[in-house]
This record gives sequence, structure tokens and C-alpha cells, in this order.
Amino acid sequence: MDPLPDDPLGCRIVLLEDVEYREVEAIQASSINAAHVTPKLAKMLRAMWLNRANFEGRADYSSVNSPKDNPMLLMNTHADLNRPLDRSDAEMLGLEAARTVERFLTFRPNHTPTPLRALTQLASEVGVAAIHVKDESQRLGLGSFKALGGSYAVIRLVLEQASRELGREVDVSELQTPAVRQIAERITVGCATDGNHGKSVAAGATLVGARAAIFVHSGVTDERVAAIAQFGAEMIRVKGTYDDSVAEAERVCQEHGWIVVSDTSWPGYERIPGLVMQGYTAMLQEALQELPAAPTHVFMQAGVGGLAAAVAGHFDIVYGAKRPTFIVVEPDRAACLYESGVVGRPVKIEHGEPTIMAMLECYEPSLVAWRILSRKADAFMTVSEENAADTMRQLANPQGGDPAIVAGESGGAGLAGLLQALASNEARAKLGLDASSRVFVINTEGATDRARYEAIVGRSPAEVLGSR
Repeated sequence: MDPLPDDPLGCRIVLLEDVEYREVEAIQASSINAAHVTPKLAKMLRAMWLNRANFEGRADYSSVNSPKDNPMLLMNTHADLNRPLDRSDAEMLGLEAARTVERFLTFRPNHTPTPLRALTQLASEVGVAAIHVKDESQRLGLGSFKALGGSYAVIRLVLEQASRELGREVDVSELQTPAVRQIAERITVGCATDGNHGKSVAAGATLVGARAAIFVHSGVTDERVAAIAQFGAEMIRVKGTYDDSVAEAERVCQEHGWIVVSDTSWPGYERIPGLVMQGYTAMLQEALQELPAAPTHVFMQAGVGGLAAAVAGHFDIVYGAKRPTFIVVEPDRAACLYESGVVGRPVKIEHGEPTIMAMLECYEPSLVAWRILSRKADAFMTVSEENAADTMRQLANPQGGDPAIVAGESGGAGLAGLLQALASNEARAKLGLDASSRVFVINTEGATDRARYEAIVGRSPAEVLGSR
């Protein structure tokens, strides 16, 4: 067994192989005896070595005990923190925009508000006043909050095109009229997806009578592809990562004259991703109408950052100077916003080992999302594969009368971030978490891949819901 190069901590890291597992053990000759290194400590030190660029100059390694005791937490020190939103972003995420989205939803045949669930027992156990979960697992029959964004953008784009061609403003109430549907039939929308956004775009296209071309990368499971294809979309496989599929979708759509309906933005392409984000505001208004008191903290998962930015921006508009402390939560294997926070600008990170949090596996932030989060996110943090899976199981097997919730691999990531932060005294202090804290999170997806859900949780979604 060959030692890896010495790390900046003065640790010698050695790979030890066993018939059942491969474990990593770290030995710091000056203070840690090899016999005293626990598996958790070894795993944490290994992770620290592999991510040493993120830690250098910012972490105190002397207090490391286990991953749960020391979440990867980065406080936002960007010069733009707490600056007002740009006017365009404030209009996009404002109250009037939310009312428009809510009106559009009244024309969706299967629209009903999703439930806000109180986890009273869990809150008591972890030492906060309240935890409320906006449960998006059944949104519009599509299984995730994404149902609100992509389809809303498609509807808006079709109505705008109809207004141009008919020479007058066309209202959403006219969406199913022959004149509007004839125009929609000539429109093709396209996008890249990890699964949920593409399903929303395809469903929106079906609703208005347009065509959809959905680009899926190598990591999208067959079950998620089939869930999109049922809406009649043309499915286009792309080798590589989500970011590769974004680039290919843009290229092919431009070549064919199709409209890209992306949930991420780049230079020169912001309005349509803004419409997607605007679609999420209806969900937030639903939650705010039901919350018994304003939240003090929000833990929100992020891929490219569209949802997190929509929540942070809308809550800033609603609450102003009294807005809740906002924490962005990402997979530790795909933390492009965390890394952007490290360097103070949006950065693309290298593709690494895939994460089970597939809906969050993104390696470059949306520019619109970063513009908002650099001002309205107070911290960035990461969660592990184990954190995500443990939270899925915890939501499926609640204690003390809390409701059972079906959360997909990405769905409970925000709650996973909260639980990880609460396990660290340092994180509690930095984030101001205490017995008076009222926390808001969103279960962003249900079991969008049932086979994977059952493999992780050990029960089917129906069995979990049957236990309520």
C-alpha cells in the first residue's frame, strides 16, 4: 500500500484495503495515533485532504471529530451581500408577478395548492421552535416544484407569440382557443434536463399544443426519461454531464429555430430562465399564507441556483430588512455555488463522481441566480450522499406524530443541510440557530425514480404514504 502525497495538514494518508471495504486512514504524527483514528475521523480527514483548496485559510482543523460535527459551511462575505436586488430581478420575483403566476395556475386543470407540513416532533428533537416543509411531491401531477416553472414559461412564450401574430394582447383565458392553438402548433421548445424541468417543459408544450425536444445527459435514468417521453416529447440523449446537455440543447435549438426554455442562464440569455424562476413564486405565496409565523431561517437546495434565488429574492421582497437567514445547500460532489462563494464570482467546477442528488448535479451556476444569491444568501453549505439518504429515510419514518413525507434524493437536501448544521455548535452559532428558530424548507421532489427511492428507503412511496 502506497501512501498518498503529504497533505497541507501534515497528515500522511494511506489507503487500507479490506475484503469488504476500502477505508482511508489519516495519521497526524504530531497529535493523532493511528490506533485512535476512528472510521468517521478517517473519512473526514480524507475528504478534507481531497478538498483542501476549499479549506486552506478558512478552517480550524484542530476541532474536527466527524463530518456531522463540521458541515462544509461558508459564510457569504461578498461585497454585494445585502445590496438591493436589481430592478429587473425585483420585478421578476415580486408580488405582482406572483399574482400573475397564481392566475395562470387557475387555468391548469389539475392545479391544487400543495401542503405545508409541520415537523413538530423533529423540531423538538433537534432544538428549534419549528420546522415547516412545503411538500411539492405531488405538484400538478408531475412530482416536483419544477412543474411550476418550465410549463409556465412555455405558456407565457406561446401567448406572447400569439399576441404578436394576432396584433393584440392575448390572455391566458384564450389558451385553448383554435387561433392560439394553431400558432402553438408551429412552435417547438427545447431544454436540457436532469429530469424534472424537462418534464415540466414537455407537459407545458402538451397543454398548449406545441412540440418539445428534451435533451438528457448520460446520468438521467431510464425511468426519468420515460416520465418525460409520456408527454410526447422528442428525447435526445447527450453524452456527458448536465452542462454538456445544456450546451447541446442551445446549439441544436438555434440550428432548428426552436425556443430554448432553460432553467439556467448565461450571458445574453436571462429572460426565459427568469420566467421559469417567476413560476416558482406561486408556491412561495402558498407557503407564506399558511405559515403561522415568519421563518427565521431558510435552508434551500440548489443545482444551478434558480429555485434558491427565487426563494431568496421573493422573501427579500416580502420581508425586507427582516428577511430570514438564507442558507444555500448543495451536494458536496457538485457545489458550484459554494465554490463561487469561495472566489466571489460564478465559476464552473470540474465534473467529479456522480451524486445521488441528481436534480442538483450541476457544475456551473446560473448567472441570474448568482446575481441574486450573492446579495441575498447568507451562507453556502454542502451535504454528503449519506446526509441525503438519511434524510429521505427520516422523512419516510417520522416519529411522534410527524407526517410521513416521500422525498426524492434531491427533495430533502435542504432539510439535510439544516440537520447537519444543527449537529455543529460552530454552525449553530454562525447561523444563529437556537430554540427560537423557525425553519422553512421545501421538499422539492417526490419519488421521481421509484426504483432508486425504494432501494434507499426500503419501502415504496405507497407504503410510506400508507403509514400517515
